[in-house]
Amino acid sequence: MTNPANSANPANSANPANSATRLAGRREWTAFTVLLLPLLLVSMDVSVLYFAIPAITRELDPSATQQLWIFDSYAFALSGLLITMGSLGDRIGRRRLLLAGAAAFGLASVGAAYATSAEMLIAARVLLGVGGATLMPSTLALVRNLFQDARQRGKAIALWSGAMTGGIALGSVMSGLMLNHFWWGSVFLINVPAMLLLLVLVPVLVPEFKDPAPGRFDLLSVPLSMAAVLPLVYGLKEIAVEGFEPLYLGCLAVGLAFGYLFVRRQRTREDAMVSRALFQGRGFGSGIALNTVAAFAMMGSAYFTTQYLQSVLAMGTLEAALWSLAPSLAIGAAAPVGAALAQKVDRAYVIAGGFALAAAGFALIGLVGTDSLWLLLTGAGVLASGIVTVMSLVGDMALGSAPAEKAGSAASLLETGQEFGGALGMALLGSLGTAVYRSDLAGQEPAVRETLGGAVATARGLGGETGERVLDLAREAFVHGMQYAAWGGTVLLLGAALLAASVLRGAGSPAPLAGEPEPAPTPSALAG
Repeated sequence: MTNPANSANPANSANPANSATRLAGRREWTAFTVLLLPLLLVSMDVSVLYFAIPAITRELDPSATQQLWIFDSYAFALSGLLITMGSLGDRIGRRRLLLAGAAAFGLASVGAAYATSAEMLIAARVLLGVGGATLMPSTLALVRNLFQDARQRGKAIALWSGAMTGGIALGSVMSGLMLNHFWWGSVFLINVPAMLLLLVLVPVLVPEFKDPAPGRFDLLSVPLSMAAVLPLVYGLKEIAVEGFEPLYLGCLAVGLAFGYLFVRRQRTREDAMVSRALFQGRGFGSGIALNTVAAFAMMGSAYFTTQYLQSVLAMGTLEAALWSLAPSLAIGAAAPVGAALAQKVDRAYVIAGGFALAAAGFALIGLVGTDSLWLLLTGAGVLASGIVTVMSLVGDMALGSAPAEKAGSAASLLETGQEFGGALGMALLGSLGTAVYRSDLAGQEPAVRETLGGAVATARGLGGETGERVLDLAREAFVHGMQYAAWGGTVLLLGAALLAASVLRGAGSPAPLAGEPEPAPTPSALAG
């Protein structure tokens, strides 16, 4: 039976030419605006607990381990299930999965807001991660399906990338503002009206899309993918904080071993969760790899800038969060400008330019001293502008080269690579900065030498000139470590720029105008 939403939408015509070239109209752009709601909220939930945790600690009295899981359970559930949910959306329908995820996200938000114990809050955060894992690939896959014209799709994905990056910065600020007026659970309740709006508007505005011949769902690949992703993400996150301990290196080894088994299974099964057809397009694998490098740089820089604002410049949490919004102002213009440039010249050169711009931002951060707020914000803004340009263009290139009926799987792989890149950036750049920090403070007591936060606490305990001297030494050592990490990031991004310019040449040519031929999704990608 034909889905009414598909019949009503001319963009879903069975005519291949129409499917490939029809320009999206007001209905599609309105639907796209609605799809930005879950994206913003899922991004915000990454950072929404930054201000709430002291109040949660007073009310629920979590142990140190429980407090860590309150933070991390959301990210682990999200990253571990992205591949599964992207494949599931291709099979049951991306709109259907989006609606199920919105309902789960809304219910979990209520459960988190009214949690009466640390265990209940952790469980709610896990469910929020499950909901987020359905929402993220579904929204991006639906963008791929709504915009059949390559130029329009490039603009939409540029806006999508900017909204995702801005949401992470906005989460901590929104949390601080809510806590100034309401109790800690209010930071979760802001999700509920948006999810209700989504449940009402998506069935009206967004047509259903799914793979008409997906094959059987490979249940064994679900635990295999989770066993590959979760140890890797956990190991990388802990290495960023604790260093290269044997336990965390063991987690990386376990994750890589299961990753090998997962990839081997995908290469040998006809009904694989990750279709081999995805990698037939020249831009898909390259897009995932470069998106991972971009996330590496973005999260690696954020690891230092947040600590710099709070511990080096001694800002309060809300003040630091508000200042951290300043680089987001540049992000809003960067992705659309990059998308416009990609219509005029080979996209490979625009992507390379984005990496070069981000490298310049890292170089500016490498010049920051212990009292260089504006230089830090300028560097962070330049870096973020380059990275968002890269993310939007490689995301569009990867999705555009993938079969439309596999858009959910394609989106989930992009986002999983992004999770890995972010964790890897914090681990490697954070470890480099920490090594320099500890080397500079080799003669200090362990609490001072371990972390900047420990040094701040020790200095407060000492007080007087002794405390000030310890604090000055620690701040200088931290900035020194940040400078080394920034120069390391600069070299990496310049290498990525050269790689993009050489490997992607011709694969990222200017998108055709509406009416011109382009590689099009097959008509069967539209669910009938």
